[in-house]
Amino acid sequence: MPDLNPGARPELEAEYPGFEYWDGRGALGYLTLAAICERLAEKPPWPAKVIVAANCFPTGMLGYWVRWIAEEAGLVALLTATSPPRLPHPDGGSPLVGTTPLAIGIPNPEGDPIVVDVSMGKATYGDVLRGAATEADLVPFGGEQAHKAFALALGLQLAVESCVVEGYGALLVVIAPETSTVEELRARAGGLRLPGQR
Repeated sequence: MPDLNPGARPELEAEYPGFEYWDGRGALGYLTLAAICERLAEKPPWPAKVIVAANCFPTGMLGYWVRWIAEEAGLVALLTATSPPRLPHPDGGSPLVGTTPLAIGIPNPEGDPIVVDVSMGKATYGDVLRGAATEADLVPFGGEQAHKAFALALGLQLAVESCVVEGYGALLVVIAPETSTVEELRARAGGLRLPGQR
């Protein structure tokens, strides 16, 4: 676990066209993502922006943040974050990668956005903390196909780590949408519940 500093405030350290680099400076990851989201709502990028957040942990349920971005800023959002190693290789051994969730938010001017939030583990570490799962459940999901979840967890983790020099971090991509096909998709789904529907 990283050292948390209750008095720390996240800071935007560098900004270039289409790119921002934030440092959480020991603040909770939630506070760092909240500061990033507030700035996105104030200054929505066009057409897109990549945002890296260093020293950003814990970040909580990533679906919350992409929903916020989709609803408040009207942007398509893809977000992932690293954590301490939780998942072993499908063939066994010590944990190598975090549960490395991936969240995607798709805005919908006519109603609820689509919000996808998937952990690469059979269970989340939060499930273990609240007693809904055991440490033995911290394996890549997919049974015989668990190598796919492990590969995705590994790829996402390395993508974040390649941008964040040390410590845990988050990687966010936001895009200004040209159109929305969410309601068309809902109509084709024929009443089936889609991710993000309340």
